[in-house]
Amino acid sequence: MDDPSAPGAQKPPSGGQRLPVDRAVILLGLFILATVLLLGQIHPSSTTAAAGGSTTTPTTVAGATTTTTHPAATTTTTTPKAKITNAPVLVANASGKAGAAAAITSQLQVAGFNVQAPINATANVSTSAVYYVAGQKAGATQVATALHLPSSAVLPYTTAAPVSTIGTAEILVVVAPDLASTASPTTTAAT
Repeated sequence: MDDPSAPGAQKPPSGGQRLPVDRAVILLGLFILATVLLLGQIHPSSTTAAAGGSTTTPTTVAGATTTTTHPAATTTTTTPKAKITNAPVLVANASGKAGAAAAITSQLQVAGFNVQAPINATANVSTSAVYYVAGQKAGATQVATALHLPSSAVLPYTTAAPVSTIGTAEILVVVAPDLASTASPTTTAAT
């Protein structure tokens, strides 16, 4: 029998020295497994449809390829609707048609816009426009789209707009005959 205390004899590794190696191997194995799973989530491998409405997913780990078949799932994706601007919208009647601004205001309110009480413009104009203050171009574009106006109708607000003031509004809709003809009256006549 060998004497561990003899000169030149190797001492067997103690449990304390072997334990860190075992831990390192286990941690390395867990790290590799976690990496493979994570990469599968970030960069999913291609899937092909198999007969019977299932998908087959090939997976390669350490040179070996495994094929897994999963039952088909139905997925419905809904694109969220763009949030309607909360900027205050003022509608001014520049069409000469009574009630046109009120009708457009009602349409915008039903569509979810934050509208203010309609006003009359200081002058009649021939083409409708949607004016916006700084930072509200996207909101003005949403308003123009809701009213089926071309993008060329969206303009930065200047004092040239046919109103005396827009007050606290950030978007101004100037209703001309082109838009007034599409507006439906919001009130009905009493009989």
